Amino acid sequence: MSIRKRTTKTRTVYDVRLRTPAGRQYEKTFHTKKEAQQYEADQLSARAHGTWIDPQRSAGTTVRQWAATWRDLTRHKAPTSRETDRTVLDCHVLPRFGDVAMGDVTPLDIQALVADWRDKYAASTVRRYYGVTRAMFNAAVQTDVIGRSPCRGVKLPEVTETEHVILEPTQLDRLANELPTKYRAMAYVGAVLGLRFEEVAGLRVSSVDFLGRTISISETVTSAGGKIYVGPPKTKAARRTLACPGALIDLLAEHMQATGLTAADGDAFLFPDSKGGPLRYSNFLRRVWTPARERAGLPDVGFHDLRRTAITAMVAAGVDVRTAQARAGHSDPRMTLSVYAKATTDGDRAAAAAIGDHFLSSKDDTTPPCSAACQERRRHG
Repeated sequence: MSIRKRTTKTRTVYDVRLRTPAGRQYEKTFHTKKEAQQYEADQLSARAHGTWIDPQRSAGTTVRQWAATWRDLTRHKAPTSRETDRTVLDCHVLPRFGDVAMGDVTPLDIQALVADWRDKYAASTVRRYYGVTRAMFNAAVQTDVIGRSPCRGVKLPEVTETEHVILEPTQLDRLANELPTKYRAMAYVGAVLGLRFEEVAGLRVSSVDFLGRTISISETVTSAGGKIYVGPPKTKAARRTLACPGALIDLLAEHMQATGLTAADGDAFLFPDSKGGPLRYSNFLRRVWTPARERAGLPDVGFHDLRRTAITAMVAAGVDVRTAQARAGHSDPRMTLSVYAKATTDGDRAAAAAIGDHFLSSKDDTTPPCSAACQERRRHG
C-alpha cells in the first residue's frame, strides 16, 4: 500500500510513497488520510493522462528562478514589453513569492496578491500586473515545470471606461499653434493619419513620398530602462503606407523648409530631438506637449487622443471598418470595432433624424403621435 500511517511525537501523519515513470521513489506527507488519498489519486490520474509533473522538479524551482528563466525565454519581445515584465516581476511579484516553490503557489495566493494590488492601483494597472504574472505561470505549465497554473478562477477588478477627448478642428489648430515650429506638424500627422507617438517619432524624411502623397510607417521609436530603441513596428499590420491629403503633404513640405531639411536628408528624422536624434516620449511630453496643451486650454489632451480623433473622424465620415483597421494599423479588428461601437453625438442625432424621417415624416413634429387609447378617448368625448 502506498499510504503509510505514521505517529510522531505530536500527531499522526500519512506518508504517500509513489514511483516516477523512471522508477525513482518519491514521498509526500499529509496531516489527514483523506488528503493523502486525494494526492495519490491525483498523481495516478496524471500519470494515466500524460499530464504528470515530477514533484521534485516543481518543488526545487522557486518563482524567482523560474522568472529569470522565463525572461530569458522571452528575449524576443520588444524592449518595452521586456521592461514591463521585469518591472512587474521585480517590484510586484517576487517580493511576495520569490523564494516560494513554483508548485506551492495556489490560486488563493494569487487572489490575495490581486486583492493587495487593488488597494493600491487602478483596475487597469492591476490587470496589467496580473497579465504578466499569468503569462509567467502559463509558460511554466507549457514547459512541465508545474502541472497547473495557480492563475485560474482569479477575480479581477472591472475597468471603468474613461471619457477620451476628441478634438474639434479649431481645437487642433489651437493646440498646433502652441507647439514649437519644429513640432507643430506632429499634431496634424497624429490627428489626420492616426499615428501613434512612436510611429510619428520614427518618421524620416524618406518616409514621405511628396509626389505620391503617401507616408510609410516602417520604424518606431520606443524607450525602456533608460535606453531608446529604433526598430520596426511590433506587428505586420502596423507596418503600412498611408495615403495623405494634399494639405498635409503641403504642411510637411513647409515643415521641412522651416527646419532646414531637404530630400537629400533621407535618413534624418522628420521630428528629431534637439541633437538630431530620435525623440524620447517622456522628454517631449514634459518639455513640449504638456506646456503647449495647457497654453491652448486643453489640459486633458494626450498625444494618443490625436489617434482617437482620427479614427473617430473616419467613423463619422462613413469609412468602412476594414479600411479604418488598415489605416489605424490594428492587427485585431476588435480594436477598431470598439471605436466604431461608440456613436458620436452628431452621429447619434443623425440616426435619430433618419429614423424620424422614415416613420414620422407625415406627422407634425411639434405634436407627439396619439396612442390608440388616446384616440378612443377623443372619439367618446
